[in-house]
Amino acid sequence: MKVTMLKSKLHRACITDANVEYEGSMGVSVELMEAVGLLPWEKILVANLNNGNRLETYVIPVEEPGQIILNGAAAHKGKAGERIIVMSFCELEHSEAMTHMPSKVVLNERNEIVERLVMPVSTPESLRPGC
Repeated sequence: MKVTMLKSKLHRACITDANVEYEGSMGVSVELMEAVGLLPWEKILVANLNNGNRLETYVIPVEEPGQIILNGAAAHKGKAGERIIVMSFCELEHSEAMTHMPSKVVLNERNEIVERLVMPVSTPESLRPGC
């Protein structure tokens, strides 16, 4: 059986622009995508820390460093200066999930990486396969 696990997380990213007229998606600077292993067109979940809004969209790469841009309908869910969490997920077999380590970066208000974390799965022994 497969389980859905967190793959990557940009924590406390700051929206730099919101463009309703664009066709959709969220622009993320290439260096941030690379930092957590996000791929172009990858589905993401975005949680706005300022207003509680959540939305699903997909990532498009932006060359300019530090950019986080909400496009199209997503632009109604946040505005420049608001802090968000960007998450991607993967589906793994239970045995793979037990050793999976999501990538997480914490960002400052200029979307510069201030901390890099790899988060191992930590579960009670009773949840491990074969127990």
